[in-house]
Amino acid sequence: MESSPRVVDGPQKPGPGDFWRGLWSALGGRLPLVIAALVALVGVTTSYVQVEPDEVGVILRLGRFIGTVEPGPHFRIPFGVDRITKVPVQRQLKAEFGFRTEHLDGRTTYQPEKPELVRESLMLTGDLNVAVVEWIVQYKIKDPYQYLFKVKNVEAMLRDISEASMRAVVGDHSVNEVLTTGRQRVATEAKALLQGLADRYETGVDIQQVVLQDVNPPDPVKPSFNEVNQAFQEKERAINEAYADLNREIPRARGEAEETLRAAEGYAIERVNRARGEADRFVRIHEEYRKAPDVTRRRMYLETLAEVLQRTRQKVVVDESHKGVTPMLWMNGAGAPPAAGAAAQVKGQP
Repeated sequence: MESSPRVVDGPQKPGPGDFWRGLWSALGGRLPLVIAALVALVGVTTSYVQVEPDEVGVILRLGRFIGTVEPGPHFRIPFGVDRITKVPVQRQLKAEFGFRTEHLDGRTTYQPEKPELVRESLMLTGDLNVAVVEWIVQYKIKDPYQYLFKVKNVEAMLRDISEASMRAVVGDHSVNEVLTTGRQRVATEAKALLQGLADRYETGVDIQQVVLQDVNPPDPVKPSFNEVNQAFQEKERAINEAYADLNREIPRARGEAEETLRAAEGYAIERVNRARGEADRFVRIHEEYRKAPDVTRRRMYLETLAEVLQRTRQKVVVDESHKGVTPMLWMNGAGAPPAAGAAAQVKGQP
């Protein structure tokens, strides 16, 4: 008995092959052109590259270095033939040692101390003391080719040679120089040594600055170091005060000595001139005396008497026979001259 064909009413669900057959029918056999257009579009979009103002582009063609390009828009061979690696040559980079900086909510914070951070900062000084040194290395990339191809990991290499340079320099200085007066000299020597090592290993970086962020003694001996530093500061203060007193007293003593010398010289000149004047006056009087002894003697007596009487406040005349003396009335009894009789009596006494 033959089975009759099964008839299903209504629309049938299309299969997967129907979609591709419909797409091929719609394209009308132009699929190769569409694929070529898509390939061209992808090639155009992937051949454009933009190099930022603080960067340079290093061109690798099939993995081989062929040159660099300056900032701006550039085209490259697509589909992996040309690759342009951007290197920030104008950007200042930074490496921290002994600490790490974190930025949270716009505020600068630091990571908690870890064993590797403590190991970086502990150093032995030239006088066999221990110091905790934290520093920053600021650098720029000066040779993109060396930076990318000469060293496998430039950042790790830079950290290693930075630590080696700082330990070498700190080991050549005493702990007091590292902690106080010689910090700038330590940073300068470390920068020069680090730049030499970076050039020797062809890292392609230029060391801009080495900054000692914080230098302290270890925590167990920090109180003793603080006492020593305080003693040094008091010593320096005492020395400075002594120099201040020296600079104040020495000029004053020199001025007083100079004043005394000038006064003595002036006094000596005055006495010499006065002695010469008196000697000259005596010579002149002697010459006059030799010419007229009586007249000269009487003149000298009168001049001497006039000079003496000018210095006396009371004058008493005891000669009764002297005429022409005007009587004077003394109002105060204490300073009144004696009466004429008393004066005559005084004159008559032996």
